[in-house]
Amino acid sequence: MKSYKIYLTSAGIQVQDQQGLVCSVPGNWDDFINQSQLFQHCASLDFKEAKTETPLCPIDSQEIWAAGVTYLRSKVARMEESKESGGDTFYDKVYDAERPEIFYKGNRLRSVGPGGKVRIRKDSFWNVPEPELTLFVNKHGELAGYSIGNDMSSRDIEGENPLYLPQAKVYDAAAGLGPCLLVTEKPLEPTTIIAMEIIRNGESVFQGDTEISQMKRSHAELVEYLTREMSFPSGVYLMTGTCIVPDPPFTLQSGDSIHITIEPIGTLIQTVA
Repeated sequence: MKSYKIYLTSAGIQVQDQQGLVCSVPGNWDDFINQSQLFQHCASLDFKEAKTETPLCPIDSQEIWAAGVTYLRSKVARMEESKESGGDTFYDKVYDAERPEIFYKGNRLRSVGPGGKVRIRKDSFWNVPEPELTLFVNKHGELAGYSIGNDMSSRDIEGENPLYLPQAKVYDAAAGLGPCLLVTEKPLEPTTIIAMEIIRNGESVFQGDTEISQMKRSHAELVEYLTREMSFPSGVYLMTGTCIVPDPPFTLQSGDSIHITIEPIGTLIQTVA
């Protein structure tokens, strides 16, 4: 499958083909990624032998939203963490409901790119990363590309009461994104694997992976609900949920290195501040 990686760097926009050749393009990020037929435009570029500059978080004026309880494993985890508060039935119902759970995650101010530092809340004792295939929906409401998302979550806060979800999910440096925006000739295969490894003091303390085929809802369904009554003049990123949930009592610690890999997008590596 043909694809191109679009990077936002300190030197501007750079597009990389599958041979590793690079083309630097003029213009601003918002206009470039929202143009019609983005894949075809990338295919028409003149690629040369060059290396990409250090990538930044691939976001400018875009918002970041997220879908929850789209995998069975996520449903089970949410029910377990909220059982004591009586909120477990909420997650049971939303998994089977017609309407998906979709919530605001952040923007450029709240996001962290490749090599950056994500944060855990000071008022939380149970924090996990959530690796998620992330869709890019352009200003026309079309699914135009893919990235990797890290939906940092405070599970104890959300478990205490489902109404605390915004505080558990939205805070400074809680939305990891990158390393690039991938545009493809065809949709990603259902067998595409999401993998995560957490390294602490040089040792692997967690590993897990899943296929995106395990997601109950389709990408088109999530995009349709997100854009049903909202417009996004600069496009929007939509995290599609996670099926990789570290079992309790695992919690992130300062200095942990989080590696999330989704090929052919690449690997998003971030450190806990």
